[in-house]
Amino acid sequence: MRKVSLVLLGAMMGASVVTIGSQTHLLAAGAKAAATDTYRNLNLFGDVFEKIRSDYVERPDEQKLVESAINGMLTSLDPHSSYMDPKSYRDMQVQTRGEFGGLGIEVTQEEGLVKVVTPIDDTPASRAGIMAGDLISAIDGEAVLGLTLNQAVDKMRGPVNSSVKLTVLRGAQKESREVKLTRAIIQIKSVRSRQEGEDIGYIRITQFSEQTFDGVKQALQKFQQDMPGDKLKGYVLDLRNNPGGLLDQSVSVSNAFLEKGEIVSTRGRNADETQRYNARPGDLSKGKPVVVLINGGSASASEIVAGALQDHKRATILGTRSFGKGSVQTIIPLGQNNGALRLTTARYYTPSGRSIQAKGIDPDIQILQDVPDELKGKDETKGEAALKGHLKNGEDEKGGSQAYVPPDASKDKQLIAAFDILRGVKKAQAPADKPAEKKTETAPN
Repeated sequence: MRKVSLVLLGAMMGASVVTIGSQTHLLAAGAKAAATDTYRNLNLFGDVFEKIRSDYVERPDEQKLVESAINGMLTSLDPHSSYMDPKSYRDMQVQTRGEFGGLGIEVTQEEGLVKVVTPIDDTPASRAGIMAGDLISAIDGEAVLGLTLNQAVDKMRGPVNSSVKLTVLRGAQKESREVKLTRAIIQIKSVRSRQEGEDIGYIRITQFSEQTFDGVKQALQKFQQDMPGDKLKGYVLDLRNNPGGLLDQSVSVSNAFLEKGEIVSTRGRNADETQRYNARPGDLSKGKPVVVLINGGSASASEIVAGALQDHKRATILGTRSFGKGSVQTIIPLGQNNGALRLTTARYYTPSGRSIQAKGIDPDIQILQDVPDELKGKDETKGEAALKGHLKNGEDEKGGSQAYVPPDASKDKQLIAAFDILRGVKKAQAPADKPAEKKTETAPN
């Protein structure tokens, strides 16, 4: 999912620098021919660039031309690869630290419009009623169609306390409404926790930033201190509408509930690029039962956590099918204040070898929420499989699912069911024993 928030250029699935070493190879005739074609095409690009510089009706901004060409090349690959100019790259670095300015929504692009992946809790967007699946067709009266995603994002940014007017299309009929929001400093507390009754610890992760694992660890320690021994019946880990974030944080959070075993593997184009992330001894949750909540807005890093705990039968997964973003993006700084590439470099696989790409995580127990009449038909995400240019994953790709979470916890059927399972009021459905897909060291192309 191409998750680009108002100040976030995506939920980072790792921010490592790719170093390319120089090697000398003898080229076969076919390889030489391919190289010749490549250089011919680059010459074509140079010819077009020169024509624009010399003959366009107005003098063009040459830097903008080059950046647009780079971004066009990257966005033609898949929905998650893109170019970040220096400002966008700085914004991304700030965001992963958990504090940034903007409206507080994660967005992608669909059919030329800006699509809301999810509003972030307690931000101007969520308070104004912006919903997952909403399409933004205009910003301050200017049509979004024709803008790149980065350009649209820049228009939604601005000084704190300044206003912006969004034209929002909602539902199958694309009903139009205008929403006025006031920009604010968005301080994301990625982990929120509370004690439920005398016996359950509730942990909600809104996204995976640098602060996430520390927040989960502190929450677990507090619950164990306040509800010692058998008094604590278990934990609810709420990942609904969590668009993802940092790969290392999803691994650390998974490890907090596991004693051993693989958490996730990432596989690039070459077999020697495969990486496996394994749990270290020391289950911080001390083996207590866990129920994980997911829905159509749960993507990327949140799917890694749900998939790992599901495959190890460490948790009951409850809710609706997740988004299905199973690819890894690497941030590659370009140096000399030239920004960075956000490039899809691998797919990730759950411990049993499942690729979640364009399929998502199916819950062990599916529970649909009761949706208010005015929101019926407008409460689902289409999922990764519906994104134009997404990485394909066989013939059995699956669309999105319900992403509605009632603001009133007393009407939250999924949350209530999770409490009932942990308290023994409702018996948890045992996760089905699914045959593991054959693992291979050969990375998919």
